[in-house]
Amino acid sequence: MQWGRPVGEHEAVAKKVSFIAATTYALEAVVELSSQLADDKRNDIRIEAALAKLYCSEMGSRIVDELVQIRGGRGYETAESLAARGERGVPAEQMVRDMRINRIFEGSSEIMRLFIAREAVDAHLSAAGDLIEPGVAAGERARAAAKASGFYAKWLPTLVTGQGQRPGAYGEFGPLAEYLRYVERASRKLARATFYGMARWQGRLERKQGFLGRIVDIGAELFAISATCVRAQYDATSGTERGPVALELATVFCAQARRRAEELFAQLWANTDAKDSALARHVLEGRHTWLEEGILDPSIPGPWIAVAEPGPSKAANVHRHIG
Repeated sequence: MQWGRPVGEHEAVAKKVSFIAATTYALEAVVELSSQLADDKRNDIRIEAALAKLYCSEMGSRIVDELVQIRGGRGYETAESLAARGERGVPAEQMVRDMRINRIFEGSSEIMRLFIAREAVDAHLSAAGDLIEPGVAAGERARAAAKASGFYAKWLPTLVTGQGQRPGAYGEFGPLAEYLRYVERASRKLARATFYGMARWQGRLERKQGFLGRIVDIGAELFAISATCVRAQYDATSGTERGPVALELATVFCAQARRRAEELFAQLWANTDAKDSALARHVLEGRHTWLEEGILDPSIPGPWIAVAEPGPSKAANVHRHIG
């Protein structure tokens, strides 16, 4: 309770509850769809499997982090400690510790993004070939240009228009149809952005990991929207107990995912990637080691606590050793 109302009724917390519920439903949809594709044993599911691993690891971590934030100090406390005080033993802090490894093991999130990105741009690399590599002889470059022209003459027209432009497309999905139309339009927009990146950076594209990571994250959101719409349609028409609530969960998730995708689209061309790389080089060169001074004295063993430092700024905190 806060200010006479349950914390979940306050908008700031309600947004977190909504995100947790809607995204949990979506993650189940992503895992089930990817698993069904694997069970069919008829498809190359490397990208879908990688997207499922990446997306569920990232969003699952966000879910448990928000859970701890909602529960406040109780979220940081162990379930055993809560139970010893007579409260419900919710293992929120354990969930954070358990979930954290998923973004590292079996392919870190960074490696997963690069793997998926490589698959996404492989068609361009194969088509352009020597055309985008520096130092290639004129004759080989001319042959590569002819090959690329044939590929792009067929591929580029497919990016102009599609089902997403038709107002009635995917009508069998009811109110979720608008999100599937968005996925179709956004998929073509994503393909165009990938092509523009290829044309701009050519052989250097593989080093533009910020750009490629956003390309993959957009694709993951679109995949999750698609999986969620399919799952909700099944739940709504199969007579399961989830039917009445599935549509609400799916609609909210799709709206949230669409907003995230649009933010990522904007960041493709407006970002701080170059500045970040420059600063990182300076840090690695030792230019900013002074930032470490006064944080902790490694010569003094712990434990440490954060305490308020008396003085003009009461908000300032320092780490002080417990004698």
